[in-house]
Amino acid sequence: MVQIPVELSNGPTVVSADWTPGDNGATVIVAHGAGTGKDHPFLTGYVDALGASGFSTLRFNFPYVEQGRRMPGPAAHAIATWNAVAAFARESAPSATLWATGKSYGGRMASMAVAEGMIVDGLAYLGYPLHPPGRPEKPRIEHLPGITVPQLFVEGTNDPFIQPIAQFEEAVASCQDARVVWVERAGHTFEVKGHKRPAAEIGASLAPIVAEFIGR
Repeated sequence: MVQIPVELSNGPTVVSADWTPGDNGATVIVAHGAGTGKDHPFLTGYVDALGASGFSTLRFNFPYVEQGRRMPGPAAHAIATWNAVAAFARESAPSATLWATGKSYGGRMASMAVAEGMIVDGLAYLGYPLHPPGRPEKPRIEHLPGITVPQLFVEGTNDPFIQPIAQFEEAVASCQDARVVWVERAGHTFEVKGHKRPAAEIGASLAPIVAEFIGR
């Protein structure tokens, strides 16, 4: 485990991260969802599967998790954290390509960081939260069309955060370079009703989708 310094508007802090070097020339940064942390089995399964394919991986906590809080802090704090973590990844593997991925909130914060100038080679979202469940009138899409790097949306067809799907597809179509990979009958955490699997197994099952996106 490493400690990454982050400059926030209310003062400096540090966040915990797990850095695992690989040998295929690509680094994947992984951010957690709003209600979890970097050690959630979904993320460890995802990262372990990426590592088995030769990727360098870096998964990290946002400051509110380090501080023992359950609710995310200001978006500016998450964006500052993403920038600090990306800088650490570049210093750790300067010749590697750099890919930002995240579950739900973590992926959305990555997209906002890139929209504000963070440099990566691409973005992959594991369940992008287009809007709060049942609130399609509150879409979180304003910044997406301005992103120029490739974007991958891995989405469950039963995810309440993207219903109605037509609205989500319209949002993706507004992006400059974006594609969707659908997981049939899956919800927001990619669980499929009637087909119970451990969270680590579910996370690992998404790694090949992201690996293919990076390698294309």
